[in-house]
Amino acid sequence: MARKAFYSFHYAADAWRASQVRNMGVVDGNQPVQDNKWEEVKQGGDKAIKDWINDQLKGRSVTIVLIGANTAGRKWIKYEIEQSWKGKKGVLGIYIHNLLDSSGNKSDKGGNPFSAFKVGDKSLASIVKAYDPSYSTSTYVYDHIKGNLDTWVEDAIRIRNNYG
Repeated sequence: MARKAFYSFHYAADAWRASQVRNMGVVDGNQPVQDNKWEEVKQGGDKAIKDWINDQLKGRSVTIVLIGANTAGRKWIKYEIEQSWKGKKGVLGIYIHNLLDSSGNKSDKGGNPFSAFKVGDKSLASIVKAYDPSYSTSTYVYDHIKGNLDTWVEDAIRIRNNYG
């Protein structure tokens, strides 16, 4: 079954790294928003941003949070995670700090964005998997993500379905 994914990431810091994952072609992802369109959405304020995110989440079976140095704690990333979980979508994280950016640089590893949420008495971080490829070379990280993403997506959907 072809899965449709919503990609959640810190745009300013990680757009280049995120594009590498999005362009793997393993799962069908939401279209990247153009800078000028995002600026237009932001000018509409919080309601416009929420409406845009909610619209992007429609028809998606999974949310893939691409975790960079400053992903955890960001207001809209938190909103995307919360709405995805409430919407019964599979949720997973992938650390992307060892993928190179457009300047050929890696970044620092960020915190787990799922730690900020509770499901009953459990931390969402203990339920949702956040994958951290064990390689430090960007091409190996890329290959590891590409080779496993479809399995990770199916696991995330199964995990979410088990929580009703």
